[in-house]
Amino acid sequence: MKSFNTVLLLAASVFMAPVSAQDAAPVVAEAPDAATAAIGTPEPGKALVVFFRPSAFKGAAIGFIVREGETELGKLRNANFFTLQVEPGKHEYTVHSEAKDVTTIEAEEGETYFLSGEINMGFMAGRPNLSPSDLTAFRGAFPKLKPSKPLGE
Repeated sequence: MKSFNTVLLLAASVFMAPVSAQDAAPVVAEAPDAATAAIGTPEPGKALVVFFRPSAFKGAAIGFIVREGETELGKLRNANFFTLQVEPGKHEYTVHSEAKDVTTIEAEEGETYFLSGEINMGFMAGRPNLSPSDLTAFRGAFPKLKPSKPLGE
């Protein structure tokens, strides 16, 4: 029994031997994927808002303008996206045709926000809608998206 314990202890020490720094796999910094590279990062003291409209057959021919107050920020067409650097604080983004939709965010410095646009059925025309989204949804839609410039640039 004593020899069995010795063999077991010897085997355990072989498998539990410390790994030297040379034996460890190198740590590679993860490169940004195409979606995150396309939108960039917030500028110092700002937040980044990404407006995108996934490719869809429903309402494909209809585009709508995203506004904050009376200021036109950008036009969302089917399979487009644009980004805005914004000051931290409360922002209310409006889209409308026969109905008005307002989406409010509380932007924090250094954060990135995603707002997804879509067209819902209306009585006489499509009703644009903005809803909070996330990086995962943007990455899923990204292969079919084309960048568009915010208005005023």
